[in-house]
Amino acid sequence: MNLRFRVGAWCWTAAAPLFLVVNVVVGWRWRDPGFSWAVHNVSDLGNVGCGVWAGRAVCSPWHAAMNTGMLVTALLLLAGAFLLTRYAWDGNRCGFVLLVLAGTGLGVAALFPADVNENAHVQGAVLLFIGGNVGLIVTGLSRRARYRRSALGLGVLGLVATVLHLAGVGLGLGVGGMERVALAPLLVWTCVVGTLVAVTPAADPG
Repeated sequence: MNLRFRVGAWCWTAAAPLFLVVNVVVGWRWRDPGFSWAVHNVSDLGNVGCGVWAGRAVCSPWHAAMNTGMLVTALLLLAGAFLLTRYAWDGNRCGFVLLVLAGTGLGVAALFPADVNENAHVQGAVLLFIGGNVGLIVTGLSRRARYRRSALGLGVLGLVATVLHLAGVGLGLGVGGMERVALAPLLVWTCVVGTLVAVTPAADPG
């Protein structure tokens, strides 16, 4: 396999597991008050200070680990996007640009925790949630893009979950849980595509 594609594939494959592990570990270290995946947002894990944030008691002792993990995840997503451009999108530049914006948004959110610079953090989150899910939908609608059916389905799921999260609707998952449903499609799709590319004997389209 083309070395460029192999490296990009492993970047994408590693991003989702890294993000999940960091969330679990940092959440586990959050003892007082107790952390809830249903109540608390992902951003709460990265907040630097302790206090009440948007009505939620927030105090994340390992916030530095969370923000570092988010930043590394963003870099892995961006590296994979650029290294796999000719393979995963095959001419679908709009989908590529939107997913690059999503990875950039995650990096911005990591560099600017919500309680340090809320405006920058929110702007990064918008790029992540909207750019990521719309990017998947655009990719799914492109006839030239590979893995487009899974991209379309996951993008629709993520966009619907984003709207529900912003509306404060948890559907039994809680607002925090719905936010994670909105975030998951981008990470799941890139992880699956990265794995598929990594095990494909000849991934170079020429």
